[in-house]
Parts: sequence; structure tokens; C-alpha cells
Amino acid sequence: MPILQSKTSTIIAACVVAATVGTAVAQGARPFDRLAGEWTGNGKVEFSNGNHEPLKCRAAYDVIGNNNNVQLNIRCAGESYVFDLRGSATYASGSITGTWSESTRNAAGTITGQVQGERFQILAKSESFSATMTLVTRGDRQSVQIKSGDAQSSIKGATIELKRS
Repeated sequence: MPILQSKTSTIIAACVVAATVGTAVAQGARPFDRLAGEWTGNGKVEFSNGNHEPLKCRAAYDVIGNNNNVQLNIRCAGESYVFDLRGSATYASGSITGTWSESTRNAAGTITGQVQGERFQILAKSESFSATMTLVTRGDRQSVQIKSGDAQSSIKGATIELKRS
């Protein structure tokens, strides 16, 4: 796999971690209460050349530490695009911080973000890239908009819709 595609693929993986971690914060005082368990969803990745590819996703979340920490595993696949990632995040005083790793591309990085009501503004970073994500959660549904911060990226962004299984 070309290095550029590898970098941009991990952008989506990192943002999915950030996106799904933010879900429960908007839903109550104990940020990850409603996140525990399994989620499924669909989305699409948008390539820089204008092409799109549909994705199917599965996520599993283990909520720990007085419900302020979560460990997660997320796998999404399309016809030519696959990622498998694990992450760990903490919520404190309106902020989300954590780490992620993506096994199919041997990549890792950090996430940081702020909670503003139902909306989350997240930044995912590694040594070689960054991406922004806006997340809105209403009830048992979550919408995620991801944008690459790298103009050279072969992936422009992604949209993902998740629902609790």
C-alpha cells in the first residue's frame, strides 16, 4: 500500500475513535454511560479524486473507571478500504483525551477535543498527519463528519452514521 494512502487511511481510523468516544458525553453527566456495548453503522469515505466508497462498521466499547474511561475496538470495511483500530479515552471537565492505534497500517496517535452541548470538535493527530471531526449525537444515533488536514492526502474525508445494536 502506498505510504500516502496508509497515512490518509489512518486519519479516518483515528477520527472514528474520536467520534465514537464523544458519543456518550452529550447524553448525560456520566459521559460513557450510554456507550457501553456494541454499535453498527454505515458510512462513506471520500477520496481526493472525487470517488466515494461505502463502509460498514462494527464497534465494541468497554466502559470503565467510574464511567469516565472507555476502551474500544472498531472495524470498518469497504470494497477496497479497511481499518481495524483500538483506542482508549478519558473524559474530564468537558474535554476528551486519549490514544489510538490502527493495526492494518501500524499507525498510532492522540485525540483531543471539546464538548459543546450535542456537538464535539475533535482533533486526531500522529507524527505525520492531522484530521478534524465534528460529531453530533441525538438519542441512539450518531453523525460524524471527518476532514483530512493534509492537502496531499488521497482521502478527503468521511461521513459515518452509527446506531446502537
